[in-house]
Amino acid sequence: MAAQPDWRGTAGSISVFAQRGRELERGSPRCAREHMIQATSDAAIHESIENLTNGYDAMVGERGVTLSGGQRQRLALARALLKDPAVLVLDDSLSAVDTGTEARILAALKARKGRHTTLVIAHRLSSVRDADRIIVLDHGRLAQVGDHDTLIAQPGTYRRLCEIQGALDEQIARDVAKTKGRSHV
Repeated sequence: MAAQPDWRGTAGSISVFAQRGRELERGSPRCAREHMIQATSDAAIHESIENLTNGYDAMVGERGVTLSGGQRQRLALARALLKDPAVLVLDDSLSAVDTGTEARILAALKARKGRHTTLVIAHRLSSVRDADRIIVLDHGRLAQVGDHDTLIAQPGTYRRLCEIQGALDEQIARDVAKTKGRSHV
C-alpha cells in the first residue's frame, strides 16, 4: 500500500490566539525577519505592529495589547502567508477590514497568482471580483459559476447581490457625507 501524503503542511488556515508578535513564526519557526516583514506587509498589518510599544516582540492578547477585529484578521492572514502554503483558504477573512485595506491585501494576494491556489469565501463581493473563478451559492446550493464579467452580464444571484451591495455602498457614502456635513456646522 502506497504511503498517503501529509496534506496538513499543504494548506494554510487562519486562527487568532493570544500571542507575542514573534509567534507569527509559529507556522515557520525558522523564518527570516524579511519573510516576516513581507508576510505582514502583504497582510497590511506591518505598520500596526511597528507602532506597538515593543513592535514584533509585543505581547498580544488578554495580557497584552488588544487588537481590533480587523487587526486580528490581518495578523492571522500574515501567519498563514508566512507558511507560504500551496493552498490558502480565506474564510471571510477580510470582513473586518475597510475596503482600502482589503484592496491592498487583495493586490498582494494577486501577486501569488500562478504559484499558489487561493480559495476565498466571502460575503463582500469586492473580495472575489478579480478571481479566476467565482462559485456562487444560494441557500447552500450551487447557483452560478464564472468570472465577474461573465456573472455580472447574466441575470442571476451574483448580479442581484452586486446590485444590492452597490446600493448599500451608495447609501453608506451618502450617510457619511451627511454626518460630515453636520459636524462642520
